[in-house]
Amino acid sequence: MFCECGSMMFPKGGKFVCNQCGKEKELGTADGERFMTNSKEKETAVITENTATLPKTRIICPECGNTEAYFMIRQTRAADEPETRIYRCCKCNYSWREY
Repeated sequence: MFCECGSMMFPKGGKFVCNQCGKEKELGTADGERFMTNSKEKETAVITENTATLPKTRIICPECGNTEAYFMIRQTRAADEPETRIYRCCKCNYSWREY
């Protein structure tokens, strides 16, 4: 996450803190895909877009066994690594990802 001054913000004491200017932001859904739990950073596969506009594919949901899910592709790592496929079950709304 970046501060308004352009510097990178880091998690510290339950908030994001800018080392350059000292501004703080509350932890939560930063950039729609990251959140903090028990002071450890954890990534989660979250689709925040309107799922009605996303394409569907045939894949088995690991939660309920349904065979249809919405999907999107995101570059979550370095550019020289493959993209991440994020799925959301059409039946139970469970989200997961494949690298």
